[in-house]
Amino acid sequence: MASMDLVLYEEEIHKLEEVLKRLRHDSNARAVFLIDKNGQQMAADGDIDQFDTTSLASLTAGNVAATDSLARLIGEREFSVLFHEGERDHIHISIVSNKEILLVIFDERSSLGLVRLRVKRASGEFDKIFETMAQKATATPVEGVHETPFSEITDDDIDALFSD
Repeated sequence: MASMDLVLYEEEIHKLEEVLKRLRHDSNARAVFLIDKNGQQMAADGDIDQFDTTSLASLTAGNVAATDSLARLIGEREFSVLFHEGERDHIHISIVSNKEILLVIFDERSSLGLVRLRVKRASGEFDKIFETMAQKATATPVEGVHETPFSEITDDDIDALFSD
């Protein structure tokens, strides 16, 4: 399946941020991040200032890619949920809407069960938002995406330019 570039609209960004904020609050997490599979942070909420968010997003996407390869090696399509347990902090990683990555960082104030429950509910909300974004992207051409200053130039124009 070909990958489609995602167009982020302001209204949907606010909705994504609202879902992240509610997820962080309801799961009692320290921070939550929405990351694309290229490792770019799309949105976040919580105590994010204490993290190198660029590295965190990139390494999370790399972790998901490596785990996908491991899954295929053993005959699985993917592992849609990853969990890393530390002494103090824990990381829950899940695939949202089959294309984005949701990262939840939590500590002893929460539990894996609570995080999984809240992530499941939030995933449904993310699905609706991403579906709306996809519909807008196909219905509304983005100005300047397909047209360039060179789109009007023909082969004859180029030949005429370089001919003596």
